[in-house]
Amino acid sequence: MIVPNRPQTTSAVAGHYDELDGFYREIWGEHVHHGYWATGRETPGQAAEALVMHLARRLRLEAGQSVCDIGCGYGATAQLLADQFGVSVIGVTVSPAQARIAASRTVSRGGLSIRLQDWLSNDFAAAGFDRVYSVESSEHMPDKQRFFDEAFRTLKPGGKLAICAWLACDDPGPREVRHLLEPICREGRLPGMGDEADYRRFGERAGFRVVGVEDISDQVRRTWSICVRRVLGKLFTDPRYVRFLFDGSASDRIFALTMVRIMIAYRTRSMRYCLLVFEREAD
Repeated sequence: MIVPNRPQTTSAVAGHYDELDGFYREIWGEHVHHGYWATGRETPGQAAEALVMHLARRLRLEAGQSVCDIGCGYGATAQLLADQFGVSVIGVTVSPAQARIAASRTVSRGGLSIRLQDWLSNDFAAAGFDRVYSVESSEHMPDKQRFFDEAFRTLKPGGKLAICAWLACDDPGPREVRHLLEPICREGRLPGMGDEADYRRFGERAGFRVVGVEDISDQVRRTWSICVRRVLGKLFTDPRYVRFLFDGSASDRIFALTMVRIMIAYRTRSMRYCLLVFEREAD
């Protein structure tokens, strides 16, 4: 587990997304997560939705299922899944800015509700969900074992948990940790970045069976070169970005540099992006 030099709290995570709210929506769009390029010809918007649909296939969603989106962001993923599959999704986020936008979404099928709530201290009933998923939110959890424990507790027997996660490579060298992985954790408000073995261990300790782990790093890494180009373009065309980067009171302005670190980390394979699926076996 890669741990930042300065501890990162849940309130710091919420503050990060609130402070960078406009930035995230302008640079990433409504889906604040990686895109998935299966052919290489997808637009960024198509790639973002492709990642969601890839996740949905692994979850084996069916109409009428009850689903929880841990760290739902602006609710775009939850909305897409409800509309496409007729599932009822409850999304949770710790960011008030994200919750306001997510709560304004409507669906044509299934259901969608949003809660401003910390997953690690949720009040969901035991065995209430058919499926639980997390798209790039497990990294922000200060207690990753509890993240898995709560997923197991709230899933029905036979239910599945799917996680899209940034992972450290196996056995990173000191330079990789010092110049890439530790700063990415610290600047990106990640209390810790695990590797595949960590996630397998957390899941199995919670009671899950590992169904599969798929490394899709090559399909998603284009996200960061696109984001870096967009930021550079904004610096030349939008004075708000220049003011923000030179605003000493903006605690999260360093994330502009973090994007470059992440791009390099993928290219050097210091970081991986995996889709992990776990199952709570039927009683």
